[in-house]
Amino acid sequence: MKKIAILGSTGSIGTQTLEVVRENKDIEVLGLAAGSNVELLEKQAREFHPRLIAVWTEEKAKELRARVRDTDMKVVSGMEGLIEVSTMSDVEILVTAIVGMIGIRPTVEAVRAGKNIALANKETLVTAGHIIMPLAEENHVSVLPVDSEHSAIFQSLRGNEAKAVNRILLTASGGPFRGKREEDLLNVRVEDALRHPNWSMGQKITIDSSTMVNKGLEVIEAKWLFGVDVDQVQVVVQPQSIIHSMVEYVDGAVMAQLGTPDMKLPIQYALYYPKRRYLPGERLDFWSLGRLDFEKPDMDTFYGLKLAYDAGRAGGTLPTVFNAANELAVKQFLNREIKYLEIIEIIEDCMKAHKNIKEPTLEQIFDTERATYERIESRR
Repeated sequence: MKKIAILGSTGSIGTQTLEVVRENKDIEVLGLAAGSNVELLEKQAREFHPRLIAVWTEEKAKELRARVRDTDMKVVSGMEGLIEVSTMSDVEILVTAIVGMIGIRPTVEAVRAGKNIALANKETLVTAGHIIMPLAEENHVSVLPVDSEHSAIFQSLRGNEAKAVNRILLTASGGPFRGKREEDLLNVRVEDALRHPNWSMGQKITIDSSTMVNKGLEVIEAKWLFGVDVDQVQVVVQPQSIIHSMVEYVDGAVMAQLGTPDMKLPIQYALYYPKRRYLPGERLDFWSLGRLDFEKPDMDTFYGLKLAYDAGRAGGTLPTVFNAANELAVKQFLNREIKYLEIIEIIEDCMKAHKNIKEPTLEQIFDTERATYERIESRR
């Protein structure tokens, strides 16, 4: 039996990971962690019988303990609870599907404990890649990408030398506003930004996809996952979301991974790597597909992508500012406190005001996050 724990089990990636577990009979879920959705977490716990469950607040933990008091499952809370789930002795793979920088410390501790990481938390590498990747190498731990684009790159790299890579071609759907100009986005509503044309995802990542900030985060993440310079990562808009990403080699050959838009494929690939398993679902019908389209990203309208490249080139704490400013700005937009175009304005303002720290410690990363939040809150 393959033994796993999941951080963010009630979110989009977490629930789809449990679908993969459900379809296979040789994965045991030892730990689950979620933010506040106690009702769904209880249902998951009763189905998969983990030994340990974590929720963020002690108040929610008390509620969950009352709900599962007829079982022997242990319920914990807070950052200590997340770390306890992440470092469980029998866990082989930790699926980090939690959203935000809250995932950094549990991931670091899991790596130190020798757990392989199925990574679906972009913030971990965007802000602390210079810490995580050397630590993983030191502890002989694999960091396996769950994100569809990075999984595609990972698959396209198999059997080839890293030094033979010329560039990474990171595909993007273009989101719901592909082809729009800035003036078209002045009155975008929350409901408009949440209508992704191809993927079913959580609210935060769906908004990030609409601004193309998500693609910017993926550019920085690719730098750390695959050991390339930011400028070796080229974004290509592929509206059908059939080509999930590509790798171009020094001889001009391009390797690509294609498939239907289904997150269970990269999740299952990470859990069973290097083996492939049968996965039920729709298959590509090239006769029906007929064509694949490619476009250059519009970095004038979707300026957040350009800012991501700037942050990735600079390194240090600037990617943390980019990420933290986006996190809070998106939250404010979802709460209808700011307008859509203010998301990128806020990110740019915070980046311009920041004094960059090269090779930051974890504490300096979290200090930067706090300072960025304080600057945004002071705008009110």
